[in-house]
Amino acid sequence: MNSHDKVAIVTGAGSGIGKAVALALLKDGYRVALAGRRKDALEQTAKDAGAAGSRALAVPTDVSKPDSVKALFAAAKRQFGRLDVLFNNAGVNAPGVPLEDLTFEQWKNVVDINLTGMFLCMQEAFRIMKEQNPRGGRIINNGSISAHAPRPNSAPYTSTKHGVTGLTKSGSLDGRKYDIAVCQIDIGNALTEMAARMTKGVPQADGSTRVEPTMDVQHVADAVLHMANLPPDVNMQFLTIMATKMPFVGRG
Repeated sequence: MNSHDKVAIVTGAGSGIGKAVALALLKDGYRVALAGRRKDALEQTAKDAGAAGSRALAVPTDVSKPDSVKALFAAAKRQFGRLDVLFNNAGVNAPGVPLEDLTFEQWKNVVDINLTGMFLCMQEAFRIMKEQNPRGGRIINNGSISAHAPRPNSAPYTSTKHGVTGLTKSGSLDGRKYDIAVCQIDIGNALTEMAARMTKGVPQADGSTRVEPTMDVQHVADAVLHMANLPPDVNMQFLTIMATKMPFVGRG
């Protein structure tokens, strides 16, 4: 099946990494359901795709709500007939305050969106992919460098991203019998609205504040597109893409 016959769902498609990936998929010929909380942002993504935007479907979605996720996948199936790729990308952060000062609500918001939301979307994708013909598909979870190493004052985000790795591994195993490949991309310092603070200085493990190198988000979109277009018998289980000189490998 070539990309002109494929269908994708991208969560968090209204901005940042999700928008860049959605545009790359549309440009490659995919039909894409754009999910996110703000309808205007989703419609802008479709508009920014130019003529390819005619293959986009904007579906306002709150991934932390089971009924909203069900409605998203039902709308995509109703419009496009099948699902080949899910880019499970929607995510939020909490304020960078000391662990002991986080509120329960701040913790729960990050967990509900970053981890529970990914599970709910995977579950709905499984339900469609295992029953369609041709059977199967690919789920690409957005992990993070934080799935490997924390930043200071990042307990909710780091915990959920470690949880995403477990979800990816479980999904990869459980998806085998349905020809569903589940994989994860771990991204470090792609220059988006969320990462703009890197260019001004962010807290380091040694207590200092430093500017960190960033990379163009288009490289992330290209990497996700490559993963999406792999043949069904190939899975790039984990891919790390990062600004070469960011403080991750070694002592930072």
